[in-house]
Amino acid sequence: MAGIMNILGRLLGAITSLYMILIFIRILLTWFSGPAGHYGRAYGFLSGITDPYLKWFRRFRFLQVAHLDLSPIAALAILSMANNVFLTIARFGAITLGIILSMLTAIIWSAVSFILSFFIIIVALRLVAYLAGWDVYHGFWRIIDQVSQPILYRLNRMLFGRRLVRYMTGILFSLAVLLVLRVGLDFLVRGLQGLLYRLPF
Repeated sequence: MAGIMNILGRLLGAITSLYMILIFIRILLTWFSGPAGHYGRAYGFLSGITDPYLKWFRRFRFLQVAHLDLSPIAALAILSMANNVFLTIARFGAITLGIILSMLTAIIWSAVSFILSFFIIIVALRLVAYLAGWDVYHGFWRIIDQVSQPILYRLNRMLFGRRLVRYMTGILFSLAVLLVLRVGLDFLVRGLQGLLYRLPF
C-alpha cells in the first residue's frame, strides 16, 4: 500500500509542479502588451487550461488590494500546498494532519509576508522620494502614491485616530509598524509550524 501511495504522490506532485509552471508562464505573458493572437496557438492552449483555475480566485474581492490583483498569488499558494502534500506522501508513503496544517500555515504566511514586504518596499520608496524631493508627479511616483496612500491612511487612522500628524511622521510610523508586523509574525509563525509539525495525528 505504501508503494502505491509513493507512486501516486510522485505522479500528482509532478502534475501540480507542471501546472504551477504553466500558470507562472501565463502570468508572465499578461505583463506584455499585444493581442492574444500574437502568441499563436500555444497561448490559446495555455489560456484554456490555466484561466478557469485563475478566474475562480478572481471572484474573491479581498484579493483585490488597491490597484493590485493578488488572486494569482493565492492560486499559486494553494497549488504549492497541494504539491507539498503530494511530495510528502511520495517520500513517506503517508501524511499526518499536523504536517498538512504546518504546510498550510507556511503557505498562508508566504502570501501574507509577500504582501507585507511589498508594502514595506512601497512605503520605503515613498519615504525616499519625499526626503530626496523628487518629482512626485512623474508617472512612476503617481503609481507608488496610488498603492501607498490607502495603506498609509489606514495605518495612520489606527495609530493616531483623527489627530492630524505631519506627513513625514505618518510615513515613518507606518513603515515601523509594517516592519514590526513582518518580523514579529515571522517569529510566531515559525514557532506555530514547529508545534503543528510534531503533532502525532
